[in-house]
Amino acid sequence: MRLMTVLTLSLAGFLAGCGHFGALTPGQSGKDDVRASLGTPTEVRKDRNGDELWEYGGGAEGHEAYRVRIGSDGKVKDVTQLVTEERLMSVVPGRTNRDGVRDLLGPPAEQMRTRVGETWSWRYVLNGLAGHLVVSFNPDGTVRERGAVIDAINYDSAH
Repeated sequence: MRLMTVLTLSLAGFLAGCGHFGALTPGQSGKDDVRASLGTPTEVRKDRNGDELWEYGGGAEGHEAYRVRIGSDGKVKDVTQLVTEERLMSVVPGRTNRDGVRDLLGPPAEQMRTRVGETWSWRYVLNGLAGHLVVSFNPDGTVRERGAVIDAINYDSAH
């Protein structure tokens, strides 16, 4: 078995966003429609404008994370696939903090603390190969580095 390959992120062509999540229509679908279509969200938060943010993380083995924004009228405003190239490019080492990463990428599948600091990861699929997007933090809470790890089993089967 080969060692996992760690890639630095240039992120060009890294992840493609998905077209839609469920059968939700912004401006028409309500909370009941969201629950009927997607089930119970992983987490519900409020943004600065008072909109509810219903997050659906893929969990430890999931490869996608979505956020459904629901306005004060109880209607869906938008549905966003959180792990996309554009969003990942917005994670800037030395500038983006934990809250910024959380808002951009949603809840991490895994969080760990090591002697060098805190690290979060999300599952992803790139060109049919599963892996992890990894973000490590400095002691001040800013991003130290970002990277992608392709699962070793996939790497072995590709070579």
